[in-house]
Amino acid sequence: MMKRTGGCLLLAAMLAATANAQDRSFLRLTQPGKQNNPVTTARQYLVGSTCTSCTLYVNDEPQKVYPTGAFAIEVALDEGNNVYQIKAKGPEGDSVQRTISFSYNIPQPAQPVSNFSIGSIQTFPEGNLTLAPGDMIRFRVKAIPGAKVTVGDRLTLHELPVGGSQQMPGIYQGTYTVQCADPMIDGGPITVILSNGEQQLRRPTPGRFTLTDPEAQPLVGKTRGDAPFLKYGLGEDRLGGARAGYLDTGVLVNITGKVDGDYRVKLSKNFSAYIPQEMVQLMPAGTFPPSSLTGSWRVWGDDKFDYLTVALTQKLPYRTTQQPDPARIVIDVYGATANTNWITQLENTREIKNVWYEQVEDDILRVTIELQHKQHWGHQVYYNGSQLTVKVKRPPSQPGLGNLTIAVDAGHGGSNTGARGPTGVYEKEMALAVATELQRALRAEGAQVLMTRVNDSYVDNNYRITSYREKDPDLLVSIHLNSSSDPIRIKGTSTYYKHIGFRPLSELIYKRMLELGLQEFGNVGSFNFALNSPTEYPNVLVETLFLSNPEDEMKILDPGFRREMADKIVLGIKDFVAASATGERQ
Repeated sequence: MMKRTGGCLLLAAMLAATANAQDRSFLRLTQPGKQNNPVTTARQYLVGSTCTSCTLYVNDEPQKVYPTGAFAIEVALDEGNNVYQIKAKGPEGDSVQRTISFSYNIPQPAQPVSNFSIGSIQTFPEGNLTLAPGDMIRFRVKAIPGAKVTVGDRLTLHELPVGGSQQMPGIYQGTYTVQCADPMIDGGPITVILSNGEQQLRRPTPGRFTLTDPEAQPLVGKTRGDAPFLKYGLGEDRLGGARAGYLDTGVLVNITGKVDGDYRVKLSKNFSAYIPQEMVQLMPAGTFPPSSLTGSWRVWGDDKFDYLTVALTQKLPYRTTQQPDPARIVIDVYGATANTNWITQLENTREIKNVWYEQVEDDILRVTIELQHKQHWGHQVYYNGSQLTVKVKRPPSQPGLGNLTIAVDAGHGGSNTGARGPTGVYEKEMALAVATELQRALRAEGAQVLMTRVNDSYVDNNYRITSYREKDPDLLVSIHLNSSSDPIRIKGTSTYYKHIGFRPLSELIYKRMLELGLQEFGNVGSFNFALNSPTEYPNVLVETLFLSNPEDEMKILDPGFRREMADKIVLGIKDFVAASATGERQ
């Protein structure tokens, strides 16, 4: 008995010590990350956490501390150096403080060149280019106003007049069309010449330019890797350039140029796209550019999927899109010419209602697959030898999740930490916590659940895509938390989709999430996120809350709220399945 009493007293003492430790003052700053911060905007934030019972002061002014200990304080800077003393005072009188400074310099407008010199040279596209006759290069040069600027000895640039959005003199622009056997394109930079009648200054372009030989054999490549993809253009944002779609491995592409690490491929007379160099294997000289007549077509089904097969002699590039209302799958096959006089359709199909084709251009064959039901449930395009195959997923035959396999993707993990909240919690931790709750809630409904990760491990996005292609879930939910540089005003929930046929899943989950009283951030389409890219199954990215916002962070740190959130996602999935069960035909 004495031992038990002693153990209880020791445990009580340990708990008291832990409580006292939690009441001791501390300061953890997550924004800004440094003590001295040069900035160019007057609005800045002090974000972090302290003990839950601490009082917080900034320059002796008391500040709001959330029940989690988090705080987010907006400060308006004066020009010059701004110093802030942040002090956290514990209930026992102990305190800790930090000094943070922002050096705010109002950005000065760009100034014209004032001496005889060239300030900058830009070319569009940027980088090292491989060009063909007929390609265009745009030049922009900043130099002393009122001079003459030429590119090589073949193009005179024009100085833009001052007015409207053009507020600076000395900006020269022009467009050059590459010629056959062009003497200006020799594999090196192009010389830009500045002159004023008395002086002359020569400067090279930052990039190098190579001319393809129009008399040489066409350059043909073959796609390689697990998930080669095409990009519409050379634009970039934090998610990369907008993708035109994925291709199967071994597809032939006609290469007509190169911009740094991207090949330009000609898909049709009026449509070119770009593909990363590492995703292409160059074929031997003399390889024919991709083209094929179509052979026999067949529409059929097995016990799980419906199929369309089109006989070709080569693996041709393609682009696939979804159409809603009526629900259709449209595949443009580039380099294909119709030579088909019949399409055999068997009665064992359950989702493909009809199939037809149009030769919309000389080098574009458009294949249209009309679906039986209103809701897209996924499709995959691939080659079996050189036979183009479209595999179409059937919708569930009844409401409920009991017969479904659902993939739950916990975003980030391992070294990929994601965003960080004011209290220091990482997105990877909260994404896994919500995903685990979602796994629980889905299993309670009878669903089989595939988890991307069940611990703090790094999983590459490309591996996530290819592994789920093999596992073939019925649908996928990717769990993330959002973040903003404004931790006070920006908060709330949002869902994301890329393909229009999968929007209903994201919309129905979004509506259920809003039942939790969360602020709207929107249902966002055409989102260029890796886990939204597959067409094989309906998928949605759920940005549950803004981890950067102390109020949202407080909610996601609450296990009960995470459980409610998971339950709402499940209700949204059930709404989607019920709305798209086989009773809803077109």
